[in-house]
Amino acid sequence: MIGELADSIARQVDTLAGTVSQAFMEPVIRVGVTGLARAGKTVFITSLVANLLNLGRMGGLAAQAQGRIEAAYLQPQPDDTVARFQFEAHLGALTGARPHWPTSTRAVSELRLSLRITPRGLLGGLSGARIVHIDIVDYPGEWLLDLGLMEKSYEAWSGEVLARLEGRDEAVDFLKEAGAVAGGEAFEEPLAEALATSFTGYLTAARDAGYYDCTPGRFLLPGALEGSPVLTFAPLPKAESAGRKSLWREMERRYEAYKAKVVTPFFRDHFSKIDRQVVLIDALGAIHKGPEALEDMRRAMSDILEAFKPGQNAFLKRLFLGRRVEKILFAATKADHLHHEQHAALTGIVEALVRGAADRASFAGAEVCAMSIAALRATEEAEMRHDGERLKLVRGQLLESGKQAAFYAGDLPSDPAKLLQPAREGAQRWLDQDYQIMSFAPAVLNLARGDGPPHIRLDRAAEFLIGDRL
Repeated sequence: MIGELADSIARQVDTLAGTVSQAFMEPVIRVGVTGLARAGKTVFITSLVANLLNLGRMGGLAAQAQGRIEAAYLQPQPDDTVARFQFEAHLGALTGARPHWPTSTRAVSELRLSLRITPRGLLGGLSGARIVHIDIVDYPGEWLLDLGLMEKSYEAWSGEVLARLEGRDEAVDFLKEAGAVAGGEAFEEPLAEALATSFTGYLTAARDAGYYDCTPGRFLLPGALEGSPVLTFAPLPKAESAGRKSLWREMERRYEAYKAKVVTPFFRDHFSKIDRQVVLIDALGAIHKGPEALEDMRRAMSDILEAFKPGQNAFLKRLFLGRRVEKILFAATKADHLHHEQHAALTGIVEALVRGAADRASFAGAEVCAMSIAALRATEEAEMRHDGERLKLVRGQLLESGKQAAFYAGDLPSDPAKLLQPAREGAQRWLDQDYQIMSFAPAVLNLARGDGPPHIRLDRAAEFLIGDRL
Protein backbone atom coordinates (compact mmCIF):
# COMPACT_ATOMS: atom_id res chain seq x y z
CA MET A 1 0.00 0.00 0.00
CA ILE A 2 2.87 2.39 0.80
CA GLY A 3 4.41 1.63 -2.58
CA GLU A 4 1.10 2.28 -4.36
CA LEU A 5 0.69 5.58 -2.48
CA ALA A 6 4.19 6.68 -3.43
CA ASP A 7 3.55 5.77 -7.06
CA SER A 8 0.25 7.67 -6.97
CA ILE A 9 1.87 10.83 -5.63
CA ALA A 10 4.68 10.61 -8.18
CA ARG A 11 2.22 10.19 -11.06
CA GLN A 12 0.09 13.11 -9.85
CA VAL A 13 3.18 15.33 -9.76
CA ASP A 14 4.17 14.12 -13.23
CA THR A 15 0.67 14.78 -14.60
CA LEU A 16 0.59 18.27 -13.04
CA ALA A 17 4.04 19.07 -14.41
CA GLY A 18 3.00 17.93 -17.86
CA THR A 19 -0.16 20.04 -17.73
CA VAL A 20 1.73 23.16 -16.66
CA SER A 21 4.49 22.73 -19.25
CA GLN A 22 1.95 22.21 -22.03
CA ALA A 23 0.05 25.32 -20.98
CA PHE A 24 3.12 27.61 -20.94
CA MET A 25 5.64 25.86 -23.18
CA GLU A 26 5.56 23.47 -26.15
CA PRO A 27 2.58 21.06 -26.19
CA VAL A 28 3.19 17.32 -26.45
CA ILE A 29 0.76 14.77 -27.95
CA ARG A 30 1.50 11.16 -26.98
CA VAL A 31 0.08 8.77 -29.60
CA GLY A 32 0.03 5.08 -28.77
CA VAL A 33 0.05 2.60 -31.64
CA THR A 34 -0.92 -1.01 -31.06
CA GLY A 35 -2.65 -3.91 -32.75
CA LEU A 36 -2.67 -7.66 -32.76
CA ALA A 37 -0.05 -9.75 -34.58
CA ARG A 38 0.59 -8.84 -38.22
CA ALA A 39 -1.75 -5.84 -38.14
CA GLY A 40 1.00 -3.58 -39.54
CA LYS A 41 2.11 -1.42 -36.59
CA THR A 42 5.69 -0.95 -37.79
CA VAL A 43 4.61 -0.02 -41.32
CA PHE A 44 1.95 2.37 -39.98
CA ILE A 45 4.40 4.31 -37.82
CA THR A 46 7.11 4.37 -40.48
CA SER A 47 4.78 5.65 -43.19
CA LEU A 48 3.06 8.14 -40.87
CA VAL A 49 6.35 9.71 -39.84
CA ALA A 50 7.70 9.69 -43.41
CA ASN A 51 4.54 11.43 -44.64
CA LEU A 52 4.67 14.02 -41.87
CA LEU A 53 8.28 14.77 -42.79
CA ASN A 54 7.33 14.97 -46.50
CA LEU A 55 3.80 16.33 -46.60
CA GLY A 56 3.02 16.09 -50.33
CA ARG A 57 0.48 13.27 -49.83
CA MET A 58 -1.13 14.65 -46.64
CA GLY A 59 -3.87 16.84 -48.12
CA GLY A 60 -6.41 15.41 -45.66
CA LEU A 61 -4.48 16.93 -42.74
CA ALA A 62 -6.06 20.36 -42.36
CA ALA A 63 -2.94 22.13 -41.10
CA GLN A 64 -1.09 20.98 -44.22
CA ALA A 65 -3.94 21.84 -46.58
CA GLN A 66 -4.00 25.34 -45.08
CA GLY A 67 -0.23 25.71 -45.46
CA ARG A 68 0.37 26.15 -41.72
CA ILE A 69 3.02 23.43 -41.20
CA GLU A 70 6.29 25.27 -41.71
CA ALA A 71 8.65 22.39 -40.88
CA ALA A 72 8.78 18.87 -39.50
CA TYR A 73 11.80 17.19 -37.98
CA LEU A 74 12.82 14.29 -35.75
CA GLN A 75 14.22 14.96 -32.30
CA PRO A 76 15.81 12.76 -29.62
CA GLN A 77 13.06 10.93 -27.78
CA PRO A 78 12.35 12.22 -24.27
CA ASP A 79 12.55 8.87 -22.43
CA ASP A 80 16.13 7.65 -22.15
CA THR A 81 15.06 4.24 -20.84
CA VAL A 82 12.87 3.25 -23.84
CA ALA A 83 14.23 1.93 -27.13
CA ARG A 84 14.05 4.35 -30.06
CA PHE A 85 11.75 3.28 -32.90
CA GLN A 86 14.12 2.41 -35.74
CA PHE A 87 12.49 4.71 -38.28
CA GLU A 88 15.41 5.03 -40.68
CA ALA A 89 16.00 1.27 -40.89
CA HIS A 90 12.30 0.53 -41.41
CA LEU A 91 11.94 3.27 -44.03
CA GLY A 92 14.96 1.85 -45.85
CA ALA A 93 13.32 -1.57 -45.89
CA LEU A 94 10.15 -0.14 -47.46
CA THR A 95 11.70 2.25 -49.98
CA GLY A 96 14.99 0.62 -50.95
CA ALA A 97 15.90 -0.86 -54.32
CA ARG A 98 14.61 -4.23 -53.10
CA PRO A 99 11.76 -3.27 -50.77
CA HIS A 100 10.58 -5.68 -48.09
CA TRP A 101 8.34 -5.55 -45.05
CA PRO A 102 10.24 -4.59 -41.87
CA THR A 103 10.42 -6.74 -38.74
CA SER A 104 7.42 -6.65 -36.43
CA THR A 105 6.99 -5.02 -33.02
CA ARG A 106 8.52 -7.03 -30.18
CA ALA A 107 8.82 -4.45 -27.38
CA VAL A 108 8.00 -0.86 -26.49
CA SER A 109 9.71 1.77 -28.61
CA GLU A 110 9.25 5.51 -29.05
CA LEU A 111 9.93 8.34 -31.49
CA ARG A 112 9.51 12.12 -31.23
CA LEU A 113 8.46 14.13 -34.28
CA SER A 114 8.20 17.92 -33.93
CA LEU A 115 6.13 20.24 -36.12
CA ARG A 116 6.52 24.01 -36.41
CA ILE A 117 3.00 25.35 -36.86
CA THR A 118 1.62 28.76 -37.79
CA PRO A 119 -1.54 29.39 -35.69
CA ARG A 120 -4.73 30.30 -37.51
CA GLY A 121 -6.24 33.78 -37.72
CA LEU A 122 -5.04 36.78 -35.74
CA LEU A 123 -2.94 34.61 -33.43
CA GLY A 124 -0.67 33.70 -36.31
CA GLY A 125 0.36 37.29 -36.85
CA LEU A 126 0.71 38.12 -33.17
CA SER A 127 2.46 35.10 -31.73
CA GLY A 128 4.34 33.59 -34.66
CA ALA A 129 5.00 29.91 -35.18
CA ARG A 130 4.88 27.41 -32.32
CA ILE A 131 6.28 23.92 -31.82
CA VAL A 132 4.09 20.84 -31.27
CA HIS A 133 5.81 17.60 -30.28
CA ILE A 134 4.28 14.25 -31.26
CA ASP A 135 5.60 11.31 -29.24
CA ILE A 136 4.69 8.04 -30.96
CA VAL A 137 4.75 5.00 -28.66
CA ASP A 138 4.79 1.57 -30.31
CA TYR A 139 3.87 -1.51 -28.26
CA PRO A 140 2.56 -5.04 -28.94
CA GLY A 141 -1.20 -5.50 -28.78
CA GLU A 142 -0.69 -8.81 -26.96
CA TRP A 143 0.52 -6.80 -23.97
CA LEU A 144 -2.62 -4.68 -23.96
CA LEU A 145 -4.76 -7.83 -23.70
CA ASP A 146 -3.01 -8.58 -20.40
CA LEU A 147 -5.16 -5.90 -18.81
CA GLY A 148 -7.93 -8.49 -18.59
CA LEU A 149 -5.81 -10.48 -16.12
CA MET A 150 -5.64 -7.70 -13.53
CA GLU A 151 -9.05 -8.31 -11.99
CA LYS A 152 -8.90 -12.14 -12.25
CA SER A 153 -7.59 -14.62 -9.73
CA TYR A 154 -5.39 -17.49 -10.85
CA GLU A 155 -8.29 -19.87 -10.28
CA ALA A 156 -10.69 -17.81 -12.42
CA TRP A 157 -8.11 -17.32 -15.17
CA SER A 158 -7.22 -21.02 -15.27
CA GLY A 159 -10.86 -22.04 -15.50
CA GLU A 160 -11.56 -19.62 -18.36
CA VAL A 161 -8.47 -20.60 -20.35
CA LEU A 162 -8.96 -24.36 -20.00
CA ALA A 163 -12.61 -24.07 -21.03
CA ARG A 164 -11.67 -21.97 -24.07
CA LEU A 165 -8.99 -24.45 -25.16
CA GLU A 166 -11.38 -27.38 -25.38
CA GLY A 167 -11.89 -28.29 -29.02
CA ARG A 168 -8.83 -26.44 -30.32
CA ASP A 169 -6.42 -28.73 -32.12
CA GLU A 170 -3.50 -26.51 -31.15
CA ALA A 171 -4.19 -27.17 -27.45
CA VAL A 172 -4.35 -30.99 -27.50
CA ASP A 173 -0.81 -31.58 -26.22
CA PHE A 174 -0.99 -28.96 -23.49
CA LEU A 175 -4.40 -30.09 -22.24
CA LYS A 176 -3.11 -33.65 -22.03
CA GLU A 177 -0.09 -32.56 -19.97
CA ALA A 178 -2.11 -30.26 -17.71
CA GLY A 179 -4.72 -32.96 -17.12
CA ALA A 180 -2.04 -35.45 -16.08
CA VAL A 181 -0.80 -33.42 -13.10
CA ALA A 182 -2.42 -32.79 -9.76
CA GLY A 183 -2.23 -29.24 -8.48
CA GLY A 184 -1.99 -30.49 -4.93
CA GLU A 185 1.26 -32.37 -5.53
CA ALA A 186 4.59 -30.98 -4.35
CA PHE A 187 6.07 -28.26 -6.54
CA GLU A 188 9.02 -29.23 -8.71
CA GLU A 189 10.73 -26.73 -11.01
CA PRO A 190 11.21 -29.10 -13.99
CA LEU A 191 7.48 -29.86 -14.03
CA ALA A 192 6.61 -26.15 -13.92
CA GLU A 193 9.04 -25.45 -16.76
CA ALA A 194 7.60 -28.27 -18.87
CA LEU A 195 4.04 -27.02 -18.38
CA ALA A 196 5.02 -23.41 -19.15
CA THR A 197 6.89 -24.52 -22.29
CA SER A 198 3.92 -26.56 -23.48
CA PHE A 199 1.51 -23.68 -22.79
CA THR A 200 3.79 -21.24 -24.65
CA GLY A 201 3.84 -23.70 -27.56
CA TYR A 202 0.05 -23.66 -27.61
CA LEU A 203 -0.06 -19.83 -27.55
CA THR A 204 2.38 -19.63 -30.46
CA ALA A 205 0.42 -22.16 -32.51
CA ALA A 206 -2.88 -20.45 -31.66
CA ARG A 207 -1.57 -17.06 -32.78
CA ASP A 208 -0.28 -18.55 -36.04
CA ALA A 209 -3.68 -20.22 -36.58
CA GLY A 210 -5.46 -16.87 -36.31
CA TYR A 211 -6.64 -16.80 -32.68
CA TYR A 212 -6.39 -13.47 -30.89
CA ASP A 213 -6.99 -14.39 -27.23
CA CYS A 214 -3.32 -15.29 -26.70
CA THR A 215 -2.49 -14.16 -23.18
CA PRO A 216 -0.32 -13.71 -21.19
CA GLY A 217 1.24 -11.57 -23.89
CA ARG A 218 4.82 -11.78 -22.62
CA PHE A 219 4.82 -15.54 -23.17
CA LEU A 220 4.89 -14.73 -26.89
CA LEU A 221 7.25 -11.76 -26.62
CA PRO A 222 9.35 -12.45 -23.51
CA GLY A 223 12.39 -10.28 -24.21
CA ALA A 224 14.76 -10.19 -21.23
CA LEU A 225 12.20 -12.06 -19.08
CA GLU A 226 12.58 -15.33 -21.00
CA GLY A 227 13.08 -18.23 -18.60
CA SER A 228 12.23 -16.18 -15.49
CA PRO A 229 9.70 -17.42 -12.89
CA VAL A 230 7.16 -14.75 -13.90
CA LEU A 231 6.93 -16.52 -17.28
CA THR A 232 7.06 -20.06 -15.86
CA PHE A 233 3.45 -20.82 -15.01
CA ALA A 234 0.43 -22.26 -16.78
CA PRO A 235 -3.31 -22.74 -16.17
CA LEU A 236 -4.21 -25.86 -14.19
CA PRO A 237 -7.45 -27.64 -13.23
CA LYS A 238 -8.54 -26.58 -9.75
CA ALA A 239 -6.94 -28.61 -6.98
CA GLU A 240 -9.24 -29.94 -4.26
CA SER A 241 -6.60 -29.26 -1.63
CA ALA A 242 -3.33 -27.45 -2.22
CA GLY A 243 -0.76 -26.87 0.48
CA ARG A 244 1.64 -23.96 0.75
CA LYS A 245 4.40 -25.74 -1.22
CA SER A 246 2.16 -27.35 -3.81
CA LEU A 247 2.35 -26.92 -7.58
CA TRP A 248 -0.96 -25.02 -7.57
CA ARG A 249 0.18 -22.49 -4.96
CA GLU A 250 3.46 -21.81 -6.74
CA MET A 251 1.71 -21.36 -10.08
CA GLU A 252 -0.71 -19.01 -8.36
CA ARG A 253 2.16 -17.05 -6.81
CA ARG A 254 3.91 -16.66 -10.18
CA TYR A 255 0.69 -15.59 -11.88
CA GLU A 256 0.25 -12.83 -9.28
CA ALA A 257 3.90 -11.85 -9.70
CA TYR A 258 3.35 -11.55 -13.45
CA LYS A 259 0.50 -9.11 -12.85
CA ALA A 260 2.43 -7.10 -10.26
CA LYS A 261 5.89 -7.02 -11.86
CA VAL A 262 5.16 -7.17 -15.59
CA VAL A 263 1.66 -5.93 -16.37
CA THR A 264 1.35 -3.14 -13.82
CA PRO A 265 4.68 -1.44 -14.71
CA PHE A 266 3.78 -1.46 -18.41
CA PHE A 267 0.46 0.28 -17.83
CA ARG A 268 1.94 2.64 -15.26
CA ASP A 269 5.03 3.65 -17.23
CA HIS A 270 3.69 3.67 -20.79
CA PHE A 271 0.00 3.17 -21.40
CA SER A 272 -1.30 5.51 -18.69
CA LYS A 273 0.57 8.44 -20.27
CA ILE A 274 -1.00 8.13 -23.73
CA ASP A 275 -3.31 10.89 -25.04
CA ARG A 276 -4.40 9.41 -28.38
CA GLN A 277 -4.55 5.73 -29.31
CA VAL A 278 -4.48 3.82 -32.62
CA VAL A 279 -5.65 0.20 -32.63
CA LEU A 280 -4.78 -1.51 -35.92
CA ILE A 281 -6.96 -4.44 -37.03
CA ASP A 282 -6.28 -6.99 -39.75
CA ALA A 283 -9.99 -7.60 -40.28
CA LEU A 284 -9.45 -8.99 -43.77
CA GLY A 285 -7.12 -11.65 -42.38
CA ALA A 286 -9.73 -12.70 -39.80
CA ILE A 287 -12.49 -12.82 -42.41
CA HIS A 288 -10.32 -14.99 -44.63
CA LYS A 289 -9.68 -17.45 -41.78
CA GLY A 290 -13.40 -17.88 -41.16
CA PRO A 291 -16.25 -17.15 -38.70
CA GLU A 292 -14.43 -18.49 -35.64
CA ALA A 293 -11.45 -16.20 -36.22
CA LEU A 294 -13.72 -13.19 -36.73
CA GLU A 295 -15.62 -13.89 -33.49
CA ASP A 296 -12.33 -14.38 -31.67
CA MET A 297 -11.19 -10.98 -32.98
CA ARG A 298 -14.41 -9.38 -31.79
CA ARG A 299 -13.83 -10.73 -28.28
CA ALA A 300 -10.23 -9.54 -28.36
CA MET A 301 -11.36 -6.04 -29.35
CA SER A 302 -13.80 -6.10 -26.45
CA ASP A 303 -10.97 -7.01 -24.09
CA ILE A 304 -8.75 -4.26 -25.51
CA LEU A 305 -11.50 -1.69 -25.03
CA GLU A 306 -11.46 -2.47 -21.33
CA ALA A 307 -8.25 -0.46 -21.21
CA PHE A 308 -10.09 2.72 -22.22
CA LYS A 309 -12.66 2.97 -19.44
CA PRO A 310 -10.67 3.74 -16.30
CA GLY A 311 -13.77 4.91 -14.44
CA GLN A 312 -15.16 1.35 -14.37
CA ASN A 313 -11.98 -0.64 -13.74
CA ALA A 314 -10.60 -0.64 -10.21
CA PHE A 315 -7.03 -1.27 -11.33
CA LEU A 316 -7.09 1.47 -13.97
CA LYS A 317 -8.91 3.87 -11.67
CA ARG A 318 -5.97 3.67 -9.25
CA LEU A 319 -3.52 3.93 -12.13
CA PHE A 320 -4.79 6.76 -14.29
CA LEU A 321 -5.59 9.34 -11.59
CA GLY A 322 -7.79 11.45 -13.81
CA ARG A 323 -5.78 11.06 -17.00
CA ARG A 324 -7.55 9.43 -19.94
CA VAL A 325 -7.19 8.64 -23.61
CA GLU A 326 -8.95 11.42 -25.52
CA LYS A 327 -9.26 9.81 -28.95
CA ILE A 328 -9.21 6.22 -30.19
CA LEU A 329 -8.86 5.25 -33.83
CA PHE A 330 -9.75 1.72 -34.92
CA ALA A 331 -8.13 1.27 -38.30
CA ALA A 332 -8.69 -1.70 -40.60
CA THR A 333 -5.33 -2.16 -42.32
CA LYS A 334 -4.49 -3.55 -45.77
CA ALA A 335 -7.31 -1.66 -47.47
CA ASP A 336 -5.16 -1.79 -50.61
CA HIS A 337 -6.08 -5.50 -50.86
CA LEU A 338 -9.58 -4.36 -51.91
CA HIS A 339 -10.94 -2.12 -54.64
CA HIS A 340 -11.88 1.25 -53.17
CA GLU A 341 -15.60 0.55 -53.75
CA GLN A 342 -15.40 -2.07 -50.96
CA HIS A 343 -13.68 0.14 -48.39
CA ALA A 344 -16.97 1.38 -46.93
CA ALA A 345 -18.06 -2.21 -46.29
CA LEU A 346 -14.74 -2.96 -44.56
CA THR A 347 -15.11 0.11 -42.37
CA GLY A 348 -18.65 -0.96 -41.47
CA ILE A 349 -17.38 -4.37 -40.37
CA VAL A 350 -14.77 -2.76 -38.10
CA GLU A 351 -17.39 -0.44 -36.62
CA ALA A 352 -19.60 -3.45 -35.91
CA LEU A 353 -16.70 -5.38 -34.37
CA VAL A 354 -16.13 -2.71 -31.73
CA ARG A 355 -19.63 -1.28 -31.36
CA GLY A 356 -20.90 -3.56 -28.59
CA ALA A 357 -17.86 -3.01 -26.42
CA ALA A 358 -17.89 0.70 -27.17
CA ASP A 359 -21.51 1.03 -26.10
CA ARG A 360 -20.87 -0.84 -22.85
CA ALA A 361 -17.68 0.96 -21.98
CA SER A 362 -18.55 4.55 -23.03
CA PHE A 363 -14.78 5.17 -23.07
CA ALA A 364 -14.89 7.65 -20.22
CA GLY A 365 -15.67 10.37 -22.75
CA ALA A 366 -13.14 9.45 -25.43
CA GLU A 367 -13.90 10.23 -29.09
CA VAL A 368 -13.88 7.10 -31.26
CA CYS A 369 -13.48 6.66 -35.01
CA ALA A 370 -13.18 3.67 -37.37
CA MET A 371 -11.77 3.76 -40.89
CA SER A 372 -10.07 1.59 -43.51
CA ILE A 373 -6.49 2.48 -44.36
CA ALA A 374 -3.33 1.26 -46.04
CA ALA A 375 -0.27 2.86 -44.46
CA LEU A 376 1.75 1.83 -47.51
CA ARG A 377 -0.10 1.15 -50.74
CA ALA A 378 1.34 -2.00 -52.34
CA THR A 379 -1.22 -2.50 -55.14
CA GLU A 380 -3.00 -0.67 -57.93
CA GLU A 381 -6.61 -1.09 -58.99
CA ALA A 382 -7.70 -2.94 -62.12
CA GLU A 383 -10.76 -4.47 -63.81
CA MET A 384 -11.25 -7.84 -65.47
CA ARG A 385 -14.09 -9.67 -67.18
CA HIS A 386 -14.98 -13.09 -65.75
CA ASP A 387 -18.04 -15.17 -66.78
CA GLY A 388 -19.55 -12.11 -68.41
CA GLU A 389 -19.13 -10.06 -65.23
CA ARG A 390 -16.71 -7.17 -64.75
CA LEU A 391 -14.71 -7.71 -61.56
CA LYS A 392 -13.01 -4.83 -59.79
CA LEU A 393 -9.75 -6.04 -58.32
CA VAL A 394 -6.23 -5.08 -57.31
CA ARG A 395 -2.86 -5.97 -58.83
CA GLY A 396 0.50 -6.27 -57.14
CA GLN A 397 3.64 -8.34 -56.62
CA LEU A 398 3.07 -11.53 -54.63
CA LEU A 399 5.22 -11.80 -51.53
CA GLU A 400 5.97 -15.52 -51.89
CA SER A 401 6.82 -15.77 -55.59
CA GLY A 402 7.60 -12.22 -56.62
CA LYS A 403 5.23 -12.56 -59.58
CA GLN A 404 2.69 -9.93 -60.58
CA ALA A 405 -0.90 -11.04 -59.98
CA ALA A 406 -4.41 -9.63 -60.13
CA PHE A 407 -6.54 -10.45 -57.11
CA TYR A 408 -10.25 -10.42 -56.29
CA ALA A 409 -11.01 -10.97 -52.61
CA GLY A 410 -14.77 -11.47 -52.92
CA ASP A 411 -17.51 -8.93 -52.27
CA LEU A 412 -17.77 -7.94 -48.61
CA PRO A 413 -21.41 -7.56 -47.50
CA SER A 414 -22.69 -4.04 -46.95
CA ASP A 415 -24.48 -5.36 -43.85
CA PRO A 416 -21.84 -6.42 -41.28
CA ALA A 417 -24.39 -8.67 -39.56
CA LYS A 418 -24.09 -11.12 -42.45
CA LEU A 419 -20.58 -11.87 -41.18
CA LEU A 420 -20.84 -11.16 -37.47
CA GLN A 421 -24.02 -13.15 -36.87
CA PRO A 422 -22.69 -16.47 -38.22
CA ALA A 423 -19.48 -15.80 -36.29
CA ARG A 424 -21.39 -15.33 -33.03
CA GLU A 425 -23.42 -18.48 -33.71
CA GLY A 426 -20.31 -20.61 -34.12
CA ALA A 427 -20.54 -21.28 -37.87
CA GLN A 428 -17.61 -23.26 -39.25
CA ARG A 429 -17.48 -21.53 -42.65
CA TRP A 430 -19.09 -18.72 -44.59
CA LEU A 431 -22.23 -19.84 -46.42
CA ASP A 432 -22.24 -17.36 -49.31
CA GLN A 433 -18.63 -17.40 -50.45
CA ASP A 434 -15.04 -17.87 -49.40
CA TYR A 435 -13.16 -14.64 -48.83
CA GLN A 436 -9.63 -14.85 -50.16
CA ILE A 437 -6.50 -12.97 -49.25
CA MET A 438 -3.03 -12.67 -50.75
CA SER A 439 0.22 -11.34 -49.33
CA PHE A 440 1.69 -8.57 -51.45
CA ALA A 441 5.26 -7.31 -51.32
CA PRO A 442 5.88 -3.56 -51.12
CA ALA A 443 6.23 -2.05 -54.57
CA VAL A 444 9.40 -0.35 -55.80
CA LEU A 445 8.87 3.38 -55.22
CA ASN A 446 10.05 6.42 -57.14
CA LEU A 447 9.12 9.23 -54.79
CA ALA A 448 8.96 12.80 -56.03
CA ARG A 449 10.60 15.50 -53.94
CA GLY A 450 8.36 16.35 -50.98
CA ASP A 451 6.26 13.16 -51.21
CA GLY A 452 6.07 10.45 -48.60
CA PRO A 453 5.19 6.83 -49.40
CA PRO A 454 1.80 6.27 -51.12
CA HIS A 455 -1.03 5.37 -48.75
CA ILE A 456 -4.79 5.19 -48.35
CA ARG A 457 -6.37 7.61 -45.84
CA LEU A 458 -3.29 7.96 -43.67
CA ASP A 459 -3.78 11.74 -43.87
CA ARG A 460 -7.34 11.39 -42.57
CA ALA A 461 -6.11 9.18 -39.75
CA ALA A 462 -3.57 11.84 -38.81
CA GLU A 463 -6.24 14.55 -38.93
CA PHE A 464 -8.42 12.61 -36.50
CA LEU A 465 -5.56 11.85 -34.13
CA ILE A 466 -3.70 15.17 -33.97
CA GLY A 467 -5.49 17.69 -36.21
CA ASP A 468 -7.28 19.46 -33.36
CA ARG A 469 -3.95 20.15 -31.63
CA LEU A 470 -2.36 21.70 -34.72
